Amino acid sequence: MNLSTTLRDHFFSAISKLTEDADQYAGMIRPAADTKFGDYQSNAAMPLAKRLGKPPRDVATTLVDSLSLDEICEAPDVAGPGFINLKLRGSFLNQTLCEMLGDERVGVRKVEQPSKIIIDYSSPNVAKPMHVGHIRSTVIGDALSRLHRFVGHDVITDNHLGDWGTQFGIIIYGYKHFGDPDKVAANPVPELSSLYRLTNQLIEYHKAKASLAGLDAKLDEAKTNAEAEAKLAEQAAANEKLSAKEKKKARKSADSAVRRIDSVKADIESAQAKVAAVDSDPVLAKAASEHPGVAEAVLRETAKLHEGDAENRALWEKFLPHCKDEINRIYDRLGVTFDHVLGESFYHDRLPVVVETLDKLGLTTKSDGAVCVFMDGFDSPMIIQKRDGAYLYATTDLATLQYRQEIFGPDEILYVVDSRQSEHFEKFFSMAGPMGMDGIKLVHVNFGTVLGADGRPMKTRSGSLIGLESLLDEAVAAAKEVVCNPERLATMDPPMDEAEQNHIAEIVGIGAIKYADLSHHRTSDYRFDVKKMVALEGNTATYIQYSYARTQSILRRVAKEIQTDDIAKWAVDTTNTENFELREDAERALAISLLRFEEAIAGAITGQAPNQMSDYLYETAKTYSTFNEACRVLGNTDPVVLHTRVALVLLTGRVLKQGLELLNIGVIDRM
Repeated sequence: MNLSTTLRDHFFSAISKLTEDADQYAGMIRPAADTKFGDYQSNAAMPLAKRLGKPPRDVATTLVDSLSLDEICEAPDVAGPGFINLKLRGSFLNQTLCEMLGDERVGVRKVEQPSKIIIDYSSPNVAKPMHVGHIRSTVIGDALSRLHRFVGHDVITDNHLGDWGTQFGIIIYGYKHFGDPDKVAANPVPELSSLYRLTNQLIEYHKAKASLAGLDAKLDEAKTNAEAEAKLAEQAAANEKLSAKEKKKARKSADSAVRRIDSVKADIESAQAKVAAVDSDPVLAKAASEHPGVAEAVLRETAKLHEGDAENRALWEKFLPHCKDEINRIYDRLGVTFDHVLGESFYHDRLPVVVETLDKLGLTTKSDGAVCVFMDGFDSPMIIQKRDGAYLYATTDLATLQYRQEIFGPDEILYVVDSRQSEHFEKFFSMAGPMGMDGIKLVHVNFGTVLGADGRPMKTRSGSLIGLESLLDEAVAAAKEVVCNPERLATMDPPMDEAEQNHIAEIVGIGAIKYADLSHHRTSDYRFDVKKMVALEGNTATYIQYSYARTQSILRRVAKEIQTDDIAKWAVDTTNTENFELREDAERALAISLLRFEEAIAGAITGQAPNQMSDYLYETAKTYSTFNEACRVLGNTDPVVLHTRVALVLLTGRVLKQGLELLNIGVIDRM
């Protein structure tokens, strides 16, 4: 049950008697900040009173008199200037919890009008290993697909792989100039990865070497600017005529100028590291001197592939399956699957049609030989074909949208892509209408960056992004140290063998990385800290998984105590409103938290924000911990107390398990 929606509907009926715009006010219902005032609170009376020109308390009283909440709430209370406090009836809680107990969906209803939704996420370039930057799109998109599916929407997931771009030009060039056909044939995945890294390292080397002079100039400029800003800040601080706000602004500008110096220094260090890594290695240094134009040569190899060159096409077809195997290994470990994996290459034949369509609509303009679409509200055009004939991401995205409309007919498409692509999607979405696809709701589900401990984008010293698999390994190893340490293992009965320990570490470690990402609002940056991720305390997946394991431990012990082989069946078959009663505050608090499960799911879907689900799970786990300390389950001779508490423990375990499953995080029966 979604309590907020239920209460909103009742308030809507009452407010409709006072204004035609009841929708503006009916949703002003929130869980109460302090339970001594009730369980929910509405502040609709204050803004409504302003509109009606009446005292807020009078409006609140009128609303209370019109509400029909007797079956759900005790008599509403008007407090302060017009707050309406609501406390759920004990009988309502008892009845609802008993119904949840017998419902495999723990009270979560499906939507009445499901939509067909395509979710486009992950989308790595397949010719190189997945890195830390891919984790966010993958886990956010996966969670959203699970949340939408759970409530009944028709969800289609699509991994729009980068399987046709420059990355394959890099591999083809590397294979032609540095590859050993026999080695590649014998061990394709590591050999192709090695060729990619080698060729890309040479490209980065020449780029870094060429950039150093310019970076030195930028550093001098940044230092000069910082000195000037520091003087201005000092003058502002001494100027009594300036306000505190103006002085703060000057200080902020000076601090920003200092940070700019640090940023340029970091860029210089990264470039120097790339250059040194090659110069210090005789083999790499020789390769770099022999391939000064490697970047341009790679682009030529890419262009030949796109033009249908027989040799490059054959190499692409030969290498692609092995590249896919590499990323599929990571997906298998993450437990992520897709309904469709249609990469950029799938749409290549459709790209000329996109350009022709835009030409016929009179939307294209030639600019410096390139085909562009100029749009109102944007400083730069959307380029759909370069002057050398090559197509761009925008062209492929339009072709993909056309295909999805023709084949799937979606109501909505979610693109889970990082925030840096916001302008691209604004331009791309603006083209849907002119091309006859304005009936599809297009949403850019943007997200921030994964940061290292230094607060900067997480990269190696050489400036490359850190590989995702190494982070997974690190998290699993850290999880094993925490949940399988000798002290904890000594308490296990029966003992845990090595296989079980490794299984638990994998589930906890992988879950920790996913949860750490999903527990932050997707638009926020967050710092990657493995030790914090796997901690047994705080807002972590490990804490929630441990809470679930505690519920299972108690249920096993109760089953043994009452001599039943199936404690869940016993609870469902024997618990009813006659032997279920919330007598303790901790019981009631846990019951209300469990009732808010559907509410949390709805909030996560509405805002495309999985963190609302993780927040809910964490708060529920904390509430369960309080209940566990205050309310003994084992050894109760009062049948009402026993049934009530067993039901609460059983429901807590089911809600935590289902909630984590919606985030694609596993649970373990004992930890």
